Amino acid sequence: MFKQFRDKVALSGISVLLVGVALLIFTFVSAYGFLTQSLSIIASADLVQTFGEALAPLIATCIRIMYLGIMGWIGSILTIRGITIIAHLPETSATIAQKAEAKQQLQPQKIKTEKTQKEQTKPDAKPSEPEFVVIPPQEAPQTPTEPNPPEKSESKPAP
Repeated sequence: MFKQFRDKVALSGISVLLVGVALLIFTFVSAYGFLTQSLSIIASADLVQTFGEALAPLIATCIRIMYLGIMGWIGSILTIRGITIIAHLPETSATIAQKAEAKQQLQPQKIKTEKTQKEQTKPDAKPSEPEFVVIPPQEAPQTPTEPNPPEKSESKPAP
Protein backbone atom coordinates (compact mmCIF):
# COMPACT_ATOMS: atom_id res chain seq x y z
CA MET A 1 0.00 0.00 0.00
CA PHE A 2 2.67 2.52 1.06
CA LYS A 3 5.91 2.18 -0.83
CA GLN A 4 8.00 4.68 1.06
CA PHE A 5 8.74 5.15 4.71
CA ARG A 6 7.82 8.84 4.37
CA ASP A 7 4.25 7.92 3.41
CA LYS A 8 3.89 5.71 6.49
CA VAL A 9 5.18 8.43 8.78
CA ALA A 10 2.89 10.99 7.16
CA LEU A 11 -0.12 8.72 7.62
CA SER A 12 0.70 8.11 11.28
CA GLY A 13 1.16 11.86 11.87
CA ILE A 14 -2.14 12.67 10.21
CA SER A 15 -3.95 9.94 12.15
CA VAL A 16 -2.53 11.16 15.50
CA LEU A 17 -3.49 14.71 14.58
CA LEU A 18 -7.06 13.70 13.69
CA VAL A 19 -7.48 11.68 16.90
CA GLY A 20 -6.27 14.68 18.93
CA VAL A 21 -8.58 17.10 17.15
CA ALA A 22 -11.54 14.69 17.50
CA LEU A 23 -10.85 14.35 21.23
CA LEU A 24 -10.68 18.13 21.61
CA ILE A 25 -13.96 18.57 19.72
CA PHE A 26 -15.64 15.92 21.88
CA THR A 27 -14.30 17.64 25.01
CA PHE A 28 -15.69 21.01 24.01
CA VAL A 29 -19.06 19.55 23.02
CA SER A 30 -19.24 17.73 26.37
CA ALA A 31 -18.31 20.89 28.24
CA TYR A 32 -20.97 22.85 26.35
CA GLY A 33 -23.58 20.23 27.18
CA PHE A 34 -22.47 20.25 30.81
CA LEU A 35 -22.72 24.03 31.06
CA THR A 36 -26.13 24.27 29.41
CA GLN A 37 -27.77 21.90 31.90
CA SER A 38 -30.25 23.50 34.21
CA LEU A 39 -28.91 24.11 37.68
CA SER A 40 -31.26 23.90 40.60
CA ILE A 41 -30.69 25.67 43.87
CA ILE A 42 -31.54 23.62 46.91
CA ALA A 43 -33.32 25.45 49.72
CA SER A 44 -34.16 23.85 53.03
CA ALA A 45 -34.66 24.87 56.61
CA ASP A 46 -32.34 22.16 57.93
CA LEU A 47 -28.68 23.02 57.23
CA VAL A 48 -27.41 19.43 57.61
CA GLN A 49 -29.97 18.11 55.15
CA THR A 50 -29.07 20.89 52.66
CA PHE A 51 -25.37 19.98 52.82
CA GLY A 52 -26.20 16.32 52.36
CA GLU A 53 -28.34 17.02 49.30
CA ALA A 54 -25.80 19.44 47.78
CA LEU A 55 -22.66 17.35 48.39
CA ALA A 56 -23.47 14.53 45.95
CA PRO A 57 -24.05 16.83 42.93
CA LEU A 58 -20.97 18.83 43.91
CA ILE A 59 -18.78 15.72 43.87
CA ALA A 60 -20.27 14.62 40.54
CA THR A 61 -19.56 18.07 39.11
CA CYS A 62 -15.95 17.96 40.30
CA ILE A 63 -15.47 14.55 38.68
CA ARG A 64 -16.90 15.85 35.40
CA ILE A 65 -14.64 18.91 35.46
CA MET A 66 -11.55 16.74 36.08
CA TYR A 67 -12.65 14.41 33.29
CA LEU A 68 -13.04 17.30 30.84
CA GLY A 69 -9.71 18.79 31.88
CA ILE A 70 -7.82 15.54 31.37
CA MET A 71 -9.55 14.92 28.04
CA GLY A 72 -8.62 18.41 26.84
CA TRP A 73 -5.04 17.99 28.02
CA ILE A 74 -4.61 14.64 26.27
CA GLY A 75 -6.31 15.96 23.12
CA SER A 76 -3.97 18.94 22.95
CA ILE A 77 -0.91 16.72 23.49
CA LEU A 78 -2.01 14.39 20.70
CA THR A 79 -2.63 17.34 18.39
CA ILE A 80 0.82 18.77 19.11
CA ARG A 81 2.48 15.38 18.54
CA GLY A 82 0.66 14.93 15.24
CA ILE A 83 1.77 18.34 14.02
CA THR A 84 5.34 17.60 15.12
CA ILE A 85 5.38 14.29 13.25
CA ILE A 86 4.07 15.93 10.08
CA ALA A 87 6.49 18.86 10.34
CA HIS A 88 9.56 16.62 10.76
CA LEU A 89 8.94 14.18 7.94
CA PRO A 90 12.13 12.66 6.51
CA GLU A 91 13.18 14.14 3.20
CA THR A 92 13.09 12.10 0.02
CA SER A 93 15.81 12.10 -2.58
CA ALA A 94 13.64 14.20 -4.94
CA THR A 95 13.26 17.03 -2.42
CA ILE A 96 16.99 16.94 -1.64
CA ALA A 97 17.80 17.24 -5.36
CA GLN A 98 15.37 20.15 -5.72
CA LYS A 99 17.00 22.00 -2.81
CA ALA A 100 20.46 21.47 -4.29
CA GLU A 101 19.33 22.91 -7.64
CA ALA A 102 17.75 25.90 -5.91
CA LYS A 103 21.02 26.60 -4.03
CA GLN A 104 23.01 26.49 -7.27
CA GLN A 105 20.63 28.96 -8.86
CA LEU A 106 20.76 31.33 -5.89
CA GLN A 107 24.57 31.48 -5.67
CA PRO A 108 25.13 33.60 -8.82
CA GLN A 109 22.37 35.95 -7.69
CA LYS A 110 24.01 36.36 -4.28
CA ILE A 111 27.33 37.34 -5.86
CA LYS A 112 25.61 39.96 -8.00
CA THR A 113 23.71 41.43 -5.07
CA GLU A 114 26.88 41.59 -2.93
CA LYS A 115 28.68 43.56 -5.66
CA THR A 116 25.82 46.00 -6.05
CA GLN A 117 25.55 46.45 -2.29
CA LYS A 118 29.25 47.31 -2.03
CA GLU A 119 28.87 49.90 -4.78
CA GLN A 120 25.77 51.39 -3.18
CA THR A 121 27.21 51.82 0.30
CA LYS A 122 27.73 55.45 1.20
CA PRO A 123 30.28 56.74 3.67
CA ASP A 124 27.74 59.04 5.36
CA ALA A 125 25.51 56.14 6.37
CA LYS A 126 24.21 55.99 9.92
CA PRO A 127 26.69 54.54 12.37
CA SER A 128 25.75 51.24 13.88
CA GLU A 129 24.58 51.05 17.44
CA PRO A 130 27.31 51.01 20.07
CA GLU A 131 28.31 47.72 21.58
CA PHE A 132 27.37 46.87 25.11
CA VAL A 133 30.10 47.41 27.66
CA VAL A 134 29.87 45.45 30.87
CA ILE A 135 31.62 46.94 33.86
CA PRO A 136 32.00 44.47 36.71
CA PRO A 137 31.12 45.80 40.15
CA GLN A 138 34.01 46.66 42.44
CA GLU A 139 34.22 45.33 45.92
CA ALA A 140 33.51 47.98 48.53
CA PRO A 141 35.83 48.04 51.52
CA GLN A 142 34.08 46.83 54.60
CA THR A 143 35.04 48.03 58.05
CA PRO A 144 34.70 45.38 60.72
CA THR A 145 32.30 46.37 63.44
CA GLU A 146 32.95 45.22 66.96
CA PRO A 147 29.95 44.25 69.04
CA ASN A 148 29.54 46.36 72.16
CA PRO A 149 30.04 44.40 75.38
CA PRO A 150 26.98 44.27 77.58
CA GLU A 151 26.93 47.10 80.05
CA LYS A 152 26.97 46.27 83.74
CA SER A 153 24.24 47.82 85.76
CA GLU A 154 25.08 49.56 89.00
CA SER A 155 22.65 47.54 91.01
CA LYS A 156 24.15 44.63 92.85
CA PRO A 157 22.72 41.17 92.54
CA ALA A 158 20.69 39.98 95.51
CA PRO A 159 22.56 37.39 97.69
